[in-house]
Amino acid sequence: METGWALGLKYSDGFTRPVPSVLTLVGAVASFWLLSLAMKSLPVGTAYAVWVGIGAVGTALLAMALFGEPASPLRIAGIGLILAGIIALKLA
Repeated sequence: METGWALGLKYSDGFTRPVPSVLTLVGAVASFWLLSLAMKSLPVGTAYAVWVGIGAVGTALLAMALFGEPASPLRIAGIGLILAGIIALKLA
């Protein structure tokens, strides 16, 4: 959901396109709801970091695939560092 609504922002064209705008808002609400469910059993810091990390990594990768954003070695390394941080928080 996190990645979906983030990409939906691009497709909504500044909330000027009705269908992508509604889908983006529904995705955002669903994403927040799912985060709230995760926080019932996970520490807030871990749950939020994983939520943001999944959104950042997923959005960056899909933006490269869907919108032709650059996939430079530095960007890929940055995504790897985000993943490493998520894994470290989950294991801690």
